[in-house]
Amino acid sequence: MSTNFSSDHTPATPQYEHESPPKKFKWKNIDFSYLLSKDFILIFLLGQLLALCITTTIVANTKLQILFPGFNIPTTLSLFLYITLAIIYTPISIFKYGFGGYFKMLKGRWWKYFLLGLVDVEGNYFVNKGYVYTNPFSMTLLDAWATPVVVVLSLIFLKVRYHPTQYIGVIICLAGLGLVAYCDFQDENNTAAGLDPIKGDLFALLGATFYGISNVYEEYCVRKRPLHEVLGQLGFWGMVVSFIQIGAAERGEWQQLGSDSRMIGYIILYNFAMFLLYSLTPILFRLSSALFFNLALLSSDFYTYIFLSFVLFLSSPCQIYPAAFATVVVGLIIYYINPATKPKIKPDYEDDKHDGVNENGRDLESSYGVNNENDDEKRVNNTVEELVVS
Repeated sequence: MSTNFSSDHTPATPQYEHESPPKKFKWKNIDFSYLLSKDFILIFLLGQLLALCITTTIVANTKLQILFPGFNIPTTLSLFLYITLAIIYTPISIFKYGFGGYFKMLKGRWWKYFLLGLVDVEGNYFVNKGYVYTNPFSMTLLDAWATPVVVVLSLIFLKVRYHPTQYIGVIICLAGLGLVAYCDFQDENNTAAGLDPIKGDLFALLGATFYGISNVYEEYCVRKRPLHEVLGQLGFWGMVVSFIQIGAAERGEWQQLGSDSRMIGYIILYNFAMFLLYSLTPILFRLSSALFFNLALLSSDFYTYIFLSFVLFLSSPCQIYPAAFATVVVGLIIYYINPATKPKIKPDYEDDKHDGVNENGRDLESSYGVNNENDDEKRVNNTVEELVVS
């Protein structure tokens, strides 16, 4: 008996196979659907959390200057941050590598992490020094100088390429910084402006330059090596550099560390916010880039403006400040009209299944939602898992 498989007996194709793919929101070949992905939401919220950490450090630093005029121990202020990083993350590296593997790593890479620690310590030193001489409103905007520094260094060392409109955005940001400097020049005889606004501005720009160098260097490191290794070594060598610098320049200033509970409290608050910032920043470097990190931190300018103007300060900032802030924001918006390529950095350690990046880093398409959303979620989960497991 023959069996006849007629078309009536053909199994129906499941409905989901005929479903149309999700609609993508595109304009001029830019896929805006990425803005609705879990990947982008996580990156955005993480950036805002880091911006709040920066705001906390600014508030703590400002309160120290208000309550204790002449408080001037910038290296000591950040020392406890590096000690905490070293104490928490170095044992994790030793546990994962063993003592032999840890010292082998140290022998081969100590000088790289020493340079990272040196640049980072100097960045914190000059920024903290700037708060002694100028007002926090100017400090928050002048720190934005780190953004063009990151752009230039990413071009040279990470081989990132930018759209012409992004250069225009950077120039506009610099114009906003020029307005800040002009504002301080006009207010240099105003007590609200600080002891020496121009000197403070120069310290802020120098510190932001070191921050930009540190950010790009750290992004390179966290894409090459495990997070716990980078954070532990940054803490260890930052601690070493800090002790040397304190012994050379701040040993005579330690008497400023009194027993006042308010001073101790704000120093603890500052270092707690910095520790959280330093622990989460490498994740953002993995998921995005050092440039996105700096752009996200500019949100702290707004948070700081609101808090210092209406909570801490009796006086308002310079009248030009709103125009300067608006100029910086416009520059950043123009910058983000077009995407930039991502650095192509391959991890050089074997256990890279949790490295959070693929062989070529995160490319242009994955930044704007063209890639598979499941790959995005896997990359995010792997990066977060590495930090949690470590």
